[in-house]
Amino acid sequence: MKMKRRDLLKGLGGLPILGAVWWAGAVNTIGSNKERTEILEQLNIRPSLPKTMAEISGSPVRVGIVGFGIRGEQLCRSLGFATKEWMEEMRLAAIEIPGHSALKDYMSQGKLNVNLVGVCDIFDMRAEKALNSFATDDNKIKRYKTHQEMIYSGDIDAIIIATPDHWHAPMAIDALNNNISVYVEKPMTHNIEETYRLREAAQNSKGVFVVGHQHRQTLSFKTAQDVVEKGTLGHVSLIQTNTNRNDDNGAWNYDIHEKANENTIDWDMFLGSAPKVPFNKNHFFRWRKWWAYGSGLSGDLLTHDYDRLNCVLNMGIPQSIMASGGVYAHNDGRNVPDVLQANMEFPDFSKGSSQIEGKEKGMTFCYSATLGNGFGRPTILMGHDATMELGNKLTVWPDAWSTRYAQSIEEGKMNPRVPIFQYNPASNVPDAISSATSQYFADKGLMWTYIDGVKVDSTYLHLREWLSVIKNGGSVSCGIKEGFEEAITAHMTGLSWKLGRRIEWDAEKEIIVPIDGVDFDKILLSNDSSLELV
Repeated sequence: MKMKRRDLLKGLGGLPILGAVWWAGAVNTIGSNKERTEILEQLNIRPSLPKTMAEISGSPVRVGIVGFGIRGEQLCRSLGFATKEWMEEMRLAAIEIPGHSALKDYMSQGKLNVNLVGVCDIFDMRAEKALNSFATDDNKIKRYKTHQEMIYSGDIDAIIIATPDHWHAPMAIDALNNNISVYVEKPMTHNIEETYRLREAAQNSKGVFVVGHQHRQTLSFKTAQDVVEKGTLGHVSLIQTNTNRNDDNGAWNYDIHEKANENTIDWDMFLGSAPKVPFNKNHFFRWRKWWAYGSGLSGDLLTHDYDRLNCVLNMGIPQSIMASGGVYAHNDGRNVPDVLQANMEFPDFSKGSSQIEGKEKGMTFCYSATLGNGFGRPTILMGHDATMELGNKLTVWPDAWSTRYAQSIEEGKMNPRVPIFQYNPASNVPDAISSATSQYFADKGLMWTYIDGVKVDSTYLHLREWLSVIKNGGSVSCGIKEGFEEAITAHMTGLSWKLGRRIEWDAEKEIIVPIDGVDFDKILLSNDSSLELV
């Protein structure tokens, strides 16, 4: 569309909202102001800001971090604690790369009323890196050998868990049982049995529990809730969402530290409940590639897409899942698939209909993933009346056979090839995307959102919400209910892939429908090929 920004704003009465571009497309490129106003009034969609959080006042919240690897460092930065090494790397990047704003964004980030008082990591180099960067006269920080030592120390109010998946639930349960607040990375659990135990611990604890699905703070996803609730799309019968990655980082082949050895890593502690195998640096740094420590595509990346659609649609756990795929792009000893297709069925799902009552009911959620190709495929919600593409911005197209918009289409006020609504909170905000994987994370709402045209770290907003609830009460946007739904869905997908059959959920009993002779957790955690050290 060859339309200049000034023409676009003129067509909207010169009203940019919250740094976004709102617009309605008529048949002509510009269209009349009257037609556009009619369309916008008919849709009545409003962009949504993150909910107002009470100030985190009084004495600082004392926080401990368990796991100071890639994600642990990122979480600490969102708390306001960046390592010296990262600060220098970003300073140089800002000089060398036009538009690189990571350091500037970090320095302008709002301050959270926290003290980072403890770090626990079983790799000496990581723990020492944290101590060297964060220990000051104003911020005393201590290294703990185990998470239990940190929890029982009496020195922390809250704990952030950024470990391999098989440690998520045990650490969270220990903390909650001692009324310590918990921020745990996804997936919430590593097997089915501990999913129920963690839910019970969270429900009975005075601590505030949250799962690290920071995309719930992203404005486009919040606005998408309004789009769906107001019936803009009509009955949604199909969702297509995807993972497209094609580099070492995206395939979990992370760098191996040169000082990693049996003397600097507590290997027995790393293994925990996993099979006892000899020391293996590949397994330690690239643990996401094995079921014994991680959850593969189903728990690592599918959970992003499932939860961000669950926050828009509130669809809950699917009635059944059928998954397929294999190791087709990275035959390097891993035993989790790097290509995965999962079809989730929601036969009772409905958000209303523009057609006769009872005609439309049910939805299929299709997830398609490859770690061998980076071609971007968008997330699409397909309704009877309109289709929505959902990322860090959202766009809505009317359907040619829509019931709701039939008259507008017939009169030429709407055209199925022209969007009737677009919301882009990043309008006129330049971003420097460093890689295809970074773009992937950005479009999932996992890196930043925009408030009044200003880029804000989504994880910062998610942590701020958690800390505010710890101090002031209230509710978090991704608590134990949402975490339970995410974990069960991920485990059903993993089981379906391993068993090669449909896995069903009994919503009334809140259990995965049993299969005679099958121990679900034994199957889910089986990791025979982990013995093939590479």
